[in-house]
Formats: sequence, C-alpha cells, structure tokens
Amino acid sequence: MDILALDDAALETLIAAAVAAPSVHNSQPWHFRLDPGTSTIQVRALRERALPVTDPDERALHISVGAAVLNLRVAARRMGWAPLVRLLPDSTEPDLLAAVELDEMSRARLASTAELYGAIWRRHSVRTPFTGQPVPAAVLDQLAETALAEEALLRFPVGEERSRLLQLTAEAEWRNTTDPVRSRESRGWVQGPDAFGYGIPPTALGPQDSAGRMPMRDFPAMRPAKSLPPVLFETEPCIAVLATRDDAPVDWLHAGIALEHVLLVATTHQIRASLLHQAMEWPELRRAAGDPRHGPGHAQVLIRLGHGPEGPPTPRLTVPDVLDPDDHGPDRP
Repeated sequence: MDILALDDAALETLIAAAVAAPSVHNSQPWHFRLDPGTSTIQVRALRERALPVTDPDERALHISVGAAVLNLRVAARRMGWAPLVRLLPDSTEPDLLAAVELDEMSRARLASTAELYGAIWRRHSVRTPFTGQPVPAAVLDQLAETALAEEALLRFPVGEERSRLLQLTAEAEWRNTTDPVRSRESRGWVQGPDAFGYGIPPTALGPQDSAGRMPMRDFPAMRPAKSLPPVLFETEPCIAVLATRDDAPVDWLHAGIALEHVLLVATTHQIRASLLHQAMEWPELRRAAGDPRHGPGHAQVLIRLGHGPEGPPTPRLTVPDVLDPDDHGPDRP
C-alpha cells in the first residue's frame, strides 16, 4: 500500500485503533467521518450515548473522545503519516471535537510508535487486585513526562494525600450507589454478553476490597446477581492524578489524549491500570481533589496503577458502526 494512500483498508485500520480507546462506562460516544475531497478524519461526539446524569457538562465525553484521538494519531504515525490534530476546529459545529489531517508523510519512524500501537490492543481496564509490587520510579517519571507533553500534569500522591483522595472516591462511590437516578443510569451500561458492542460486560466487572481500603466502582451492587465475593486489594496502591491547568472543553480533550498516552506507555511496561473516576463526577469532590501545593490545576482523572493480569477486553463497536457510511465508499487512489 502506498504509504500516503488513505484507502478503505487504511481507513478501517485507523478507525479500529481509535475505537479501542477507553471511554466512560465503555459508552464509546464517538463517530468518524472522512471529510470529502480531503484526507481529514473528523472525530465527532455521539451524544445519544452520553450520560446526562453522571456527566451533565459532557466532560467525561470529551475525555473519552480525546482518548480515541490519541489512538488515531498513534495508528496514523505507525502507517507513515505525520498527522496534524486540530481540536474543536470549527466553532459552528459543536459536535465536531477534533480533525486529524493526513496530508504529510512522516520524516522519521520512531520505535516507540510501534510499541504504542501494539499497546492499543493490550490495554484493558483492570478491576481486580494488583500484586502490590511497586511501580518503578523510572516508569512513573516517564508517565509524568508523557502527560506533560500532552499539556496535562500527572502527580503521584502518597501518604495522607493519597488517603484523602481515596476517601473522596469512597464518598463519591457511596453517593453513586445510593442515588437512585445515578444508579439507574449506570446500571443501564452493565450489559449482557456482547449485547450491543458497547457497555460493560459481566466478565469485566470486579470485586470489592474486603478491607474497605480501595473504593472500586461497585457495578455489581447495581445488579446483585452479578456480585463477586470481596477480596483483598493491595495495601499501598499507586495512585496518579491527571490534571489540566484550565477546565474548558479543549482541556478535557487534552486530558483524554494525555490519559490514553499515559495508559499506552504504562502498558508497554506491563503496568496495568484502572480508573477511579467516581469523585470526578461530583463537582465539589472534583474541586477538592486538587492540591494547591502543586499550583493551579483541575483534576480530571484518578488512575490506579500496578502489576497484575492484563485484564479482560470489553466489546467494541465495528468500524461500520462508527464511520459515517456516506464517506465509506470505494478504495481511494
């Protein structure tokens, strides 16, 4: 294949990589369109799969779409392009969150690109205990540098600050499970096996911490028949806070790009991850998650990192499900 030919096979590879990104409740709130007459892939919000109660300002939706943009960028670089990503490129089209231009060939092939691309297919959220083996300091430094390169900040609280963040998460988890409206919305995303190609299958649900230290999201509590027996989680968890300097929609997209880049780099080091997002869903708890000692910033995601099994995959929609059919025509020269 000509390295710059955006034919159907190339387009399918790019979109398949994009939809492998993580999204809130595996909602996959995106769809893609090839701009007619150009080599620009538009990434659009699919608001019919938004979470209006949990995510009323669509912050998590933007983070999810940002993660898909990062995967699309990685896949394009692996195939030989030098992709140009523009966020919120047209103020008159609020659903158009990003445009990825594929007009230039890359002048260099980086070994890290191939590693990141391979990690796209191995990255899974892990909701089971980690071994407790510390994440090497050199890896944590690389993850922080990765986030910074994507206009985000990543810090690793310990001691009292880590305990405080876990307490905020536990408070949010209690609110989520006792609020009937929120609980009903979240319960709707726990699906049967391969029900729709999105949502969270029973195989991806995890247990609760028998010691009560790790406030994992209790999806099974919303469907008691799916409950797993509690188990003991790691006693000294590695927690990371991903933050941005500002808190507008473009910053949420940057947060998603940074999040997925961090997760892919972690995967290349066999470091697993799960997201402790509960406190981020309550405005006052998200504000409280900030740490003024590290300067101004807005917490966007709480990440749990560690060693453990790769974790089960969750379903993904197929390329025809997410690609505008009007633009998916015959091979292009």
